[in-house]
Amino acid sequence: MPRQVHRGSILHFPKTTSSPADNYQYFSDGVLVTENGKITHLGEAQDFFKLPANQQLLNYGGVELHKGLLIPGMIDSHVHFPQVEMIASFGKQLLDWLNEYTFPTEMQFENQAYANAQAEFFLGQLMEHGTTTASVFATVHPQSVDAFFSAAEAINARMICGKVMMDRFCPEALQDSPEQGYRDSKALIEKWHNNGRASYAITPRFAPTSTPQQLAMAGKLANEHPDTFIQTHLSENLGEVEWIKELYPEHPDYLGVYEANDLVRDRALFGHAIHLNDREYRALSTSGASISFCPSSNLFLGSGLFNYDRAKTEGIDVSIASDVGAGTSLSLFANQADAYKICQLQNSSLDPFESLYLCTQGAAKAMGLDHLVGNLNPGSEADFVELNFMASPMLQQRLLRCKSLREQLFAITTLSDDRIIERTYLCGNLVYKKGSKVCGLNSTNGLRYLSNGSM
Repeated sequence: MPRQVHRGSILHFPKTTSSPADNYQYFSDGVLVTENGKITHLGEAQDFFKLPANQQLLNYGGVELHKGLLIPGMIDSHVHFPQVEMIASFGKQLLDWLNEYTFPTEMQFENQAYANAQAEFFLGQLMEHGTTTASVFATVHPQSVDAFFSAAEAINARMICGKVMMDRFCPEALQDSPEQGYRDSKALIEKWHNNGRASYAITPRFAPTSTPQQLAMAGKLANEHPDTFIQTHLSENLGEVEWIKELYPEHPDYLGVYEANDLVRDRALFGHAIHLNDREYRALSTSGASISFCPSSNLFLGSGLFNYDRAKTEGIDVSIASDVGAGTSLSLFANQADAYKICQLQNSSLDPFESLYLCTQGAAKAMGLDHLVGNLNPGSEADFVELNFMASPMLQQRLLRCKSLREQLFAITTLSDDRIIERTYLCGNLVYKKGSKVCGLNSTNGLRYLSNGSM
């Protein structure tokens, strides 16, 4: 990939911090240089163009000017790609919602062509929403993971994915066994983990749908492959927490079930974690595991209000995630807006710098990826997006009245959706431009597949 110069307003968080509002880097007129998939320079435009010609290396074929704001590609730490087609399903809380909507939808992914089409559609939607890295739940079917990673490979996206492990309390067609779940997952790890920009996540759906034997096999996988991710759900719903007490009375609490099976460590991503006790907060703090805060989903399913301030006080890494399809938008800006509202209901105001941090550098740090993505530091992979300040008349008018960068960022957070994403870049390559399909994918393929009646 030849050198490219991008000039415009630029915002990112160059380092891990507990105070993003005091540790961001902003250039009102900046230059970002990329080469061979990496960022090679970031700084003020006036300083860059004052350099001698031999240091500017201005043989790039020109400078790309951006009218909006460049930020790092956003990171969604908890999302279900098979559920994108059942988003906005009415009227249920978690356990009934799974049985009525989720499980019937996921059964369709036994069909390889169907899985391929939905994976392409989902990846296309991520790019259109400015999400360049995600930790993704597939289904119990190994071919659903193959479909996802193949689609991600086509656009060179850094993605994490895993086959769901589930051997009880679900339709028979979605059940594996402890041994089969182990064998399938191990084969997928060997095929995909660290293959290009792919990483594998060991994925027991959640403790209720796995027997003790299956959780033990998931822990065996985790010990055999310590650099893999682990993703699952934790204390999302009060009924779920009570169910855990019935199913696993020998353990002190929900997190204790995972601890007993060696599933609580660095690179373990726990979705939700709303209803934690004091011991669970302390254990998460010392484990290196992180929480994926899923505000839109928590509101939609009526699951509860995540205590972000408590998690932060305990020193637990937190990221903001969409949790589609219970979440109602793949836009991490829309999810930041919901996170703000959840904090407001608990007498706390989530700073807009902090919420953006939780979708970029903070998420990367929580996932152990901050040396690769989440920021615009020289040496990082060149995943970034351009925001369009003219995305809607309402946003445009509000931004004209803002008196500070914080006000502007809060307006963007509160009023944005996929319309604000003008361009998305992966490793310096333009993969999405508003009004065009994602390069390398046919983002309407899934819809055409459905319209042909191939369900």
